[in-house]
Amino acid sequence: MNELLSCQKKRVLTLTLNRPQARNALNNALLEQLAQALEQAQQDDSIGAVVITGSARYFAAGADLKEMASRDMPATLNDPRPQLWARIERFPKPLLGAVNGYALGAGCELAMLCDIVLAGDNASFGLPEITLGIMPGAGGTQRLIRSVGKALAYRMVLTGEAIGASHAQQAGLVAEVCPSALTLEYCQKMAARIAQHAPLALQAAKTALRQAHEVSLTQGLQQERLLFTLLAATEDRQEGIAAFLEKRPAAFKGR
Repeated sequence: MNELLSCQKKRVLTLTLNRPQARNALNNALLEQLAQALEQAQQDDSIGAVVITGSARYFAAGADLKEMASRDMPATLNDPRPQLWARIERFPKPLLGAVNGYALGAGCELAMLCDIVLAGDNASFGLPEITLGIMPGAGGTQRLIRSVGKALAYRMVLTGEAIGASHAQQAGLVAEVCPSALTLEYCQKMAARIAQHAPLALQAAKTALRQAHEVSLTQGLQQERLLFTLLAATEDRQEGIAAFLEKRPAAFKGR
């Protein structure tokens, strides 16, 4: 069985996690397939945005505990998972998550790697690792507190309790809550709108937004202005302004 399904419609690539027997648990093999698919999409000019989704009941229920149980401390030190997560995070194009059902542990961490998350009204997000005698290890503590703030992040991590879609939206973890039957459709439509825009401008904007989590305001403003200035040398910037003034759709080419 192919554990990662791929389908492209116009400029949107949809990647579907497909391990139903394991509730889409993210083992190393699936993370490797996901990283490879994103790296291929990065090089494909026909792809403007990517959507990651799971099944109706499970986005991803966590890491593969059977795989994890076989690793002692030396094996964990040499685990390729940190490199796999880093490869996924480096994807420079817009990355959206369409989340239905459970997004727990590594599944929640994967959702937090997405630039925009749309959740079905049946979705739940949590980091239950503490209940297994471990803790989040793929960015959960760091990204969650930056997304939802100290109070809720501490509560979720230290109790292991999940939150529903509406709470996740109120906290800033989710951009929009949809009827669960329409989550993927809504997410693909949003991705299609995004993918119409100038590719270089999208990548620059994503870079600046991510920098905002990691640097001071002064440094972030400097980086933003640098990227803004560099875009002034692109053909797409000229095309975008000309199209606006001429009241016609822009024809961006990624140059």
